[in-house]
Amino acid sequence: MNDTAHALGSAPTLWELVRRRAELTPGRRVFLQDDRALTFGELHDRAERVAAGLYGLGVRPGTVVAWQLPTRIETALLSFALARLGAVQTPVIPFYRDREVGFALRQARAEYFAVPGRWRGFDHTAMARRLGAKGIFEAYDGLPDGDPDVLPPPPAEGTSVRWIYWTSGPTSDPKGVLHTDRSLIAGGACLAHALRPTAGDVGSIAFPYAHIGGPDYAVMLLLYGFPAVLFEQFALPGALEGYRRHGVTIAGGSTAFYSMFLAEQRKQPGARLIPTLRLLAGGGAPKPPEVHHAVVREMGVQLTHGYGMTEVPMITMRAPDDTEENLATTEGRPPEGMEIRIVEGEVRLRGEAVCKGYLDPGQTAEAFDEDGFLRTGDLGCLTGTGHLVLTGRRKDVIIRKGENISAKEIEDLLHRHPAVGDVAVIGLPDPERGERVCAVVEQPSGAQELTLAAVTSYLRAEGLSVHKLPEQLEVVDALPRGETLRKVLKYKLRERYSGTVK
Repeated sequence: MNDTAHALGSAPTLWELVRRRAELTPGRRVFLQDDRALTFGELHDRAERVAAGLYGLGVRPGTVVAWQLPTRIETALLSFALARLGAVQTPVIPFYRDREVGFALRQARAEYFAVPGRWRGFDHTAMARRLGAKGIFEAYDGLPDGDPDVLPPPPAEGTSVRWIYWTSGPTSDPKGVLHTDRSLIAGGACLAHALRPTAGDVGSIAFPYAHIGGPDYAVMLLLYGFPAVLFEQFALPGALEGYRRHGVTIAGGSTAFYSMFLAEQRKQPGARLIPTLRLLAGGGAPKPPEVHHAVVREMGVQLTHGYGMTEVPMITMRAPDDTEENLATTEGRPPEGMEIRIVEGEVRLRGEAVCKGYLDPGQTAEAFDEDGFLRTGDLGCLTGTGHLVLTGRRKDVIIRKGENISAKEIEDLLHRHPAVGDVAVIGLPDPERGERVCAVVEQPSGAQELTLAAVTSYLRAEGLSVHKLPEQLEVVDALPRGETLRKVLKYKLRERYSGTVK
């Protein structure tokens, strides 16, 4: 991190970081969307006016404000305005509906709820009323406005809990994850340190700003003083025009985003998909080595993938100057201040970017060990160079006849097969074996249909042990995915195929 970014990163609060950047480079752009642009100076001044408008509505330091908004300049302004006030904000992913939203509002005890009105065919205002939400107001094109002279002083410290993020809850209710300004600044600083952007870069936020990656990325913009293009809806090839028009140099999001870019690149091999692009970066889901190699080979850009979660927005990140092997096969190294401990194969974490726990004190007690390390549930190991290698999730370990089998190991091998576009390997209940190995495959268009015999023959040739070979193959048009970072929802596959026997 350069000296200026390091000095900015020492800001005690997110709002202080905004103030310092606005003083340093007020005319430099921070957010771009369609034909609109917002500078760092405008971000500061307009966020203060929005904060004053919120103050007029009754929002005070410590007031809990929920917001469920798409990725827009207005969303970023509202979030920074709440940070200026010192309110407690709880972002909710725009695709969540009554069950998840109602749970979040009740658990956080939200006193206000900002919604986009009708968005993408769904009436969020009607849902909010149906749920009995308090203080409902729409914040899509317009935002509350007022005179900043009425505002109280901004928060002086960044160690109080002022953010409640929500983990996805596929088979149970979501967890409310507690963050502070300092933990979010630490996460964004980790990301910036790994990617090493410059003021000449143009980034992109194509995922929901309500995701933990929203402030993570925004902190990086504030530290280095470069802009990002916001995409309210991400779909290819439609979004390519925005990347090209604004000269995006850093794109990404997660493994699914890389695969979508790669699929578009393959429609016009030899031509640069985004002429200015130099780096794809992201995290949030495993990245098979073959995806890395294909992106570098076919798109002609670097790919640096990281490891993070709602509880710890940035844990490790591959760096552009890592070796090709480390870029392809590891999650990178932790930044200064992030401690990683491997206990019985599980990755455990301690550092400033780690959350303060959960809304439920019982969940907090279960999540942290006696030394204050967060139990991640991920399995991995550290190499001699300090790089982290993830080998799977505890719940992704398939136990067949008493033998542990890593789903990730099989998935990484199958990703190399030319007839495999994407794959998820799951364990299914089996009366004789305890669990059997099932591979669920999404094939690229035009590929020859796979058979179980062809899959097992291929894996044998790749050197996979016989006891790890899939005993069931399912070919699907599309794997079920989440709406945020497009992670494959394995629980849906387990539900779908648990009753099948082949």
